[in-house]
Amino acid sequence: MKYFILAGEASGDLHASNLIKALLKKDPQAEIQAWGGDLMEAAGATIQKHISELAFMGFAEVLLNIRTILGNFTLAKKQIEAFQPDKIIFVDYPGFNLRMAKWSKEKGYHNIYYIAPQAWAWKENRVEKLKTFVDEMYVILPFEKKWFNDRGVTTQYFGHPLMDTEILDQPDRETFLAKNKLSQKPIIALLPGSRAQELSRMSKVFIAVAKQFSEYQFVVAGAPGKKMADYTAFTENEIGVVFGSTYPLLHLAEAALVTSGTATLETAIIGTPLVVCYRASKGTYWMAKSMIQIKYISLVNLILDRGLVPELIQGQCNAVKIGETLSAILLDSGSQIKGFEEIRGMLGETGVSDLVASRIEN
Repeated sequence: MKYFILAGEASGDLHASNLIKALLKKDPQAEIQAWGGDLMEAAGATIQKHISELAFMGFAEVLLNIRTILGNFTLAKKQIEAFQPDKIIFVDYPGFNLRMAKWSKEKGYHNIYYIAPQAWAWKENRVEKLKTFVDEMYVILPFEKKWFNDRGVTTQYFGHPLMDTEILDQPDRETFLAKNKLSQKPIIALLPGSRAQELSRMSKVFIAVAKQFSEYQFVVAGAPGKKMADYTAFTENEIGVVFGSTYPLLHLAEAALVTSGTATLETAIIGTPLVVCYRASKGTYWMAKSMIQIKYISLVNLILDRGLVPELIQGQCNAVKIGETLSAILLDSGSQIKGFEEIRGMLGETGVSDLVASRIEN
């Protein structure tokens, strides 16, 4: 079997890598080409385009990079036609992937969508595209199966693929500190996102927060595909950066400041108290606010359908407010930790990627 997988962001790279491992375990002769990252390459895919060249955040950023994006469509089509896969697997990244799914369906390819577009949050019109262009869809959030099925999109849910990772493995504190040249001070983890725009916006805010907590050491989780040079603003302010160690860092942290995304759910599964911090360009924020149909932006609160973790968005995402909120959860994190236990119970057991791979292979 030949697969072409299209993932465009760090979270897609993670989940696709586990799916690739499961597909190759079932069919060691499978050929897999992909757009993705280092994790997918390590799992056995031949990477044709790296995610570091793909992540554009927000309406303004997309418009500024429209020529590059259009060129990416042309390149992907050429690579797929040259490879002639039996199945194409689209992993999240809906702005790009749904357009590619339309083209590939018209070309007669078998389309699979893994990690559905968040049509329940905004752009519900994507439901019609999913019904028309997608042959199989696998969702990873517990409420998504009913939501899509109620709208005529047949979906399957086996749990969340984060449960297939080493996310619950407990690290040794002394080994971690020594390896990353960190002090004995208690840790606050910083997860500012993987996109250049996120790093640029959040670095100044997080650095200002760190200066309020001299009794703690703030440590950034370096994103896949990034280099130390991308975090110069942090290192120049004596804030440590670790790579390939996000889960150990979160396990050892007293709390975390997290930009909205998969990272909020990862932090909750591990059980580390967190504050969600999100800022976008003014144009992007106001356009999104007019279209988004949900009460919360973090997966933690969406899954529980209540405001368990604080969400500091746009104007509230400033050093003073974040500092106050962080102080509060450091003093009392009991309700968060109890809620995190509830979330883990909703996300299924290990073996999610194996179950999805079994269905895809048939």
